Amino acid sequence: MKYPFITVEGNIGAGKTTLSQLLSEHYNARLILEEFADNPFLPKFYENPSQYAFPLELFFMAERYKQLREVLTTQDIFHTVTITDYLFTKSLLFAKVNLAEEEYRLYQKLFEIINPHIIQPDILIYLNAPISKLQENIKKRNRSYEQGIPGDYLSSIQDIYTQFIRQHNIITLVVDTTNADFINNKAHLQTIIDALDKDYEPGQHLISLP
Repeated sequence: MKYPFITVEGNIGAGKTTLSQLLSEHYNARLILEEFADNPFLPKFYENPSQYAFPLELFFMAERYKQLREVLTTQDIFHTVTITDYLFTKSLLFAKVNLAEEEYRLYQKLFEIINPHIIQPDILIYLNAPISKLQENIKKRNRSYEQGIPGDYLSSIQDIYTQFIRQHNIITLVVDTTNADFINNKAHLQTIIDALDKDYEPGQHLISLP
């Protein structure tokens, strides 16, 4: 395997966890999934964003750091590949959207202290879906606190991811998932597997599904 540490990223409802699970089965990989359900501020945030955004993002950053440090610093002799369904930098991206300017500056300082201690992925798979597709997926998975997420909020998250991908130098496979069905369409999953078998220069590489 050319890329022993793979991260799958994307907007809310993009299908990160589904693809990560399928890839982990294919590669017999160690799988790290974000434990978002443990964040007590998440339902409260969607009810009152201005009040709960800061504790929400602090909790997420602390939990992501703890999880990644524990897993990635522990040698696993049974798995040669590790797959995660989130990038640690996700903390800073969501904070940029959710926090007031002064809160964001403080959060950024904390992030810059922590981030150097996190191992970065060898390759990033970014699932790029239109807002309508995200809304459809959010509705299907039926988490009560997500059902009222405004389209404008999803657009803001999409924009901040797009800015990040254009600026960083991690090898990134940008996958158009408008019509993706990784579970039922084997050709879609195989396209990702085939793409992971190729060499790339740092930067963006567009992947089209059949």
